[in-house]
Amino acid sequence: MARTHPEGWRQLPATGARGRERSTLALLADTLPPDWTIYHGLHWTRADGPQAIFGDVSFAVLGPGGRTLLIEQHAGFLDETADGLVRPGRRARIVSHELARSADALRARLRPALDGAEPLLDTLLYCPDHTVRQPGSAGLDPARIVDAPRRDSLIATVRALTAPQDGDPPPGEARLQALHRFFADLLELVPDVQAHIGQADELTTRLSGGLTEWARRISATPHRLRITATAGSGKTQLALAAHTDALAAGRRPLYVCYNRPLADHFARIAPAGGEIATYHQLCDRRLRDAGRPPRFGMPGAFRRMEEDFAALVAEHVHPDWQFDELIIDEGQDFMEPWRDALLALLKPGGRAWWLEDPLQNLYARPPVALPGWIGLTADTNYRTPADVLALLNARLPLPAPIRAGSPVADSGPEVLAWRDDAGLLDATKRAITRALGLGFRREAIVLLTFRGREHSRFTPLEQLGPHRLRAFTGRYDLLGEPEHSQGELLIDSVYRFKGQSAPCIIFTEIDFEAMDETVMRKLFVGATRATIKLIMVASERCAPLLSPVA
Repeated sequence: MARTHPEGWRQLPATGARGRERSTLALLADTLPPDWTIYHGLHWTRADGPQAIFGDVSFAVLGPGGRTLLIEQHAGFLDETADGLVRPGRRARIVSHELARSADALRARLRPALDGAEPLLDTLLYCPDHTVRQPGSAGLDPARIVDAPRRDSLIATVRALTAPQDGDPPPGEARLQALHRFFADLLELVPDVQAHIGQADELTTRLSGGLTEWARRISATPHRLRITATAGSGKTQLALAAHTDALAAGRRPLYVCYNRPLADHFARIAPAGGEIATYHQLCDRRLRDAGRPPRFGMPGAFRRMEEDFAALVAEHVHPDWQFDELIIDEGQDFMEPWRDALLALLKPGGRAWWLEDPLQNLYARPPVALPGWIGLTADTNYRTPADVLALLNARLPLPAPIRAGSPVADSGPEVLAWRDDAGLLDATKRAITRALGLGFRREAIVLLTFRGREHSRFTPLEQLGPHRLRAFTGRYDLLGEPEHSQGELLIDSVYRFKGQSAPCIIFTEIDFEAMDETVMRKLFVGATRATIKLIMVASERCAPLLSPVA
């Protein structure tokens, strides 16, 4: 079996032309000998500064003697014109010209990498759906075309064009290493981010759906199910499924969590019906409905509101505030009096779910006792890249290792160090530039601060270098929606963003004196928000404690 670079492509779904290319990649990888290497563009872009190197070339196959073959695959039909084979479409492109430009550009960049030596470079067109009627006028050497009638000869042709030939210079280990470094390092093979994000999200959703299936198959009377599950295991999917099932069965659900951003997010993805609120929103709504609105201007207003709500539901539960399904999310942030008040809202025979992750307990609250409840645990994280979890398992004093289930295994977590406030801002700007350079759009990047909003160095900032920041203002509009400043790059605290995720997380302002339990949990929560890429910006004293293990 040949080597492939990058790896991990078998775990990602692909359809259409992309699926056809993946089938070809599988054929090449499974059939070529182990001393051949395939560099593929199926899920990856290749860039050297601002310029694309390969154009539309699908694969580069490196033989054991240093010969490299560029393979361009075209699914579907081609037009045969007097100028040669042409890709159909609004902008017709001559295949032979495209291959020649790609090969010439690559040769020019390979020569310096090979100390001026001429690269042994060839090209091949693979069109498995098209029969070339006039190979002599295709604009390419007929021996460099594998069309539909010759599909079965693809591997033999690739081997013949990449095998060592008489007159070739001795390959030498240094030359082969230089070629590999060129393709793997100089070209900076990085994910084709926008396609990769969608595919990874789709597969992650499917994989983490297992928790949704297991939990919903449990039958118990009364239905009291406590789910203790790690980040990225599918808790939100389960909560959404339970909420949706209740509505479909004519039951009235109540979803309650601790964080306002998570409640807002759940309200956006859940079907209409039922009640969705944070615990304090629920207290406020019920007290106002009873004509006893909270007095937020008074000292201890939230504690008094909690007590008033508990007293109200203990006295009498109005039919309008009774529910058939109770879903409590972020249970690790709840307290026992809250448990009692919420269960008082559940109708006789109602169903209750408690979803929690002790590692996301950022407020150091004691676990809530749930005697008699059925327990279910899940320790596989399908959302966070596997190498990020490997870093957390190695660097954090976690109570137990977190199992990795993400299809993303080679995201390359990074750590940038800073010494003072000016260095913090500079390193964070460099992290943003790095993320943009990798292909992430601004809407796919979230800047997370290790500190809370009240103490963050970034809170007063409206702009960071050329990047306008989109931050929560602390206010809500008339419809209860959070107001944000006008910016393109979302910035939030690790506390507020808990329960959410983003393709690229820049986790900044990391600084601590000792790795205690609170620090460990904050680092775990922040790092596990990333689905594709994690960049940490840490102080000089902390950066070595978080750097990837050599």
